[in-house]
Amino acid sequence: MFRLLLSCLVIVLLSSCNDSIVKTDFRATTNGSWNKDNIVEFSFSEMDTLQKHHMFINVRNDNTFPFSNLFLIAQLDYPNGETVTDTLEFMMARPDGTWLGKGYGSMKENKLWYKENIVFPSSGVYTLRLSHAMRKNGNVDGVINLEGITDVGYEIVKSNE
Repeated sequence: MFRLLLSCLVIVLLSSCNDSIVKTDFRATTNGSWNKDNIVEFSFSEMDTLQKHHMFINVRNDNTFPFSNLFLIAQLDYPNGETVTDTLEFMMARPDGTWLGKGYGSMKENKLWYKENIVFPSSGVYTLRLSHAMRKNGNVDGVINLEGITDVGYEIVKSNE
């Protein structure tokens, strides 16, 4: 009986592996609050220079997140010194207030499109920097501590194209 259960567990674990994921990582915020000056940084290397990839920004939020959308600044540094900076907006909730993303209870994980069919043209270290750019309507100054964002990450997967 034990062997049967162990065999089933091994099969489930092996079948749950995703071969298309190339890189993934998360960083926790401080007590579920993301300070505007806290730039979340990820470095990665050893990328296939011929394969096309999709890049995602992963964000985990809880019910204390006070907005229905999220503005981010994403900066991707290439090994050759080139930098690409994007300002991104993502919907985090439907108009009726229902959270988007996956998860049960008060915690949701959102997999947000960042780059589609990107090729990493050279070998070396790439650096992704993420910061939030949230503001309340009518305020010039940004939100200093963005409540409800518990983790920020990225994921790179192989493209099928």
